[in-house]
Amino acid sequence: MSAIYPVADIRKIEQAALRDLPAYTLMQRAGQAAAQAALRLLPCPAHSAAILVLAGPGNNGGDALEAAAGLAKAGAEVVVLLKTPPSQLPPDAAQALVRAQKQGVHLMPPEQFAEIDASQWTLVIDGLFGIGLRRPLEGDWRNLAQAINAMPCPLLALDVPSGLDADTGTVVGGASGIAVKASHTITFIADKAGLHTGDGPDYAGDVEVAELAIAQHYLPAPDMWLNRPDLFGDYLQPRRRNSHKGSFGDVAVIGGAAGMAGAPILAARAAAKCGAGRVFVGYADNPPAYDSAQPELMCRHAADLDFSSAVLVVGTGLGVADSALALLTRALDALNWLVLDADALNLLARQPQLHIQVAQRQHAALMTPHPLEAARLLGVSTSDIQADRVAAARKLASRFNAVVVLKGAGSIIARADGAVVVNPTGNPALATAGSGDVLSGICGALLAQGWPQWEAALAAVWLHGRAADQLVAQGIGPIGLTASELIPEVRLLLNQLVQER
Repeated sequence: MSAIYPVADIRKIEQAALRDLPAYTLMQRAGQAAAQAALRLLPCPAHSAAILVLAGPGNNGGDALEAAAGLAKAGAEVVVLLKTPPSQLPPDAAQALVRAQKQGVHLMPPEQFAEIDASQWTLVIDGLFGIGLRRPLEGDWRNLAQAINAMPCPLLALDVPSGLDADTGTVVGGASGIAVKASHTITFIADKAGLHTGDGPDYAGDVEVAELAIAQHYLPAPDMWLNRPDLFGDYLQPRRRNSHKGSFGDVAVIGGAAGMAGAPILAARAAAKCGAGRVFVGYADNPPAYDSAQPELMCRHAADLDFSSAVLVVGTGLGVADSALALLTRALDALNWLVLDADALNLLARQPQLHIQVAQRQHAALMTPHPLEAARLLGVSTSDIQADRVAAARKLASRFNAVVVLKGAGSIIARADGAVVVNPTGNPALATAGSGDVLSGICGALLAQGWPQWEAALAAVWLHGRAADQLVAQGIGPIGLTASELIPEVRLLLNQLVQER
């Protein structure tokens, strides 16, 4: 299931299911799922494993205790650190403690934790705090998180790594806060956005969803999903033999002010290699005669291009001079599909009178801001954007009546009706100059080939990130990977996806 739900909805789903299920059912299911996930992570047979389980004061701790019971039953040596007196546990968690003790789980007095050998554990399970945490980890809890983060073994978090906001992907408490850094997370009922965006991927590791056999009628219609090819697969169609370059549309990349001639070339090369029939590069400054590495690109003065006959990709290296503003205004007046990136977004931030023009276009714009560009457009700080990336993307999409790709770790794709997709592909290799130009070119190519705007954005972002993932897997990056290296890998992926349909 690719649906993502905010914490408020997860709570409602859980409460509704609990009303109709026997007591303790969901905790038992969660604990069993966690135990199975833990067993899959063990590098040795269960009977040879030593597992440390950290159980917090609430139901997340109860899930951990139930998992401990299952692991002990499977033959593992399980030790539980329970900082809360058993008499203060919620009823279900107290029942889980009894079950764990019956299976031979050992309880470690908290004062002994500082004396243990960190290297003795095969696996650590974080069941300290779940999705309801609103205060930063402090005191003993902070010390505990620091200690387990330093342990060399795999670390499995239950529902969400303790200290991480499940909705936003920020560490509770901000820069001074701390969260458990898990190698794996098993999250319950449904996926959460915070596991996949912002700081979330660095803390959650590999994410698995355990739906706990909750019936579908308890789940409201989602408005948020995790990006995957199923969401855009209907448009991955093989090409007809009876086709020609005109069948696949034109892209015109508008940019290239003095000193920034490479940016539109990257976007244009990406557009060409992702299937656009013809690609023009409209330069704000003097154009080169041709691109020696990609001579198929047609380089012109932007002022000489017909803006009405191609998908427009505007802003890559455009600059913010008055002449650049004139080109942007001309593009906004055009009736065709429009991708706004880089300096086009910076010009919009400087010219609030153009915001209404963007919002009222016949064809909504596709905007691809990074966090600083998003902050300028909304008149806030970059930290405000990063504090809730989903909310920021939704606000931009609503304000500009646009499809918005808020780039970054776990890029957010949002549209004006509030629908959101969180992208799980990509890695730090994309943190390089020109990477965004390549993305805008992919968007333009798919639009030129007749893809709907929403699916074009989803596919472009997924392909862009997946290309970086595959290059890193081949040993190319993340350090030193350049934007131009992404382009042939994206082409390869796009063709593979079409062949697999």
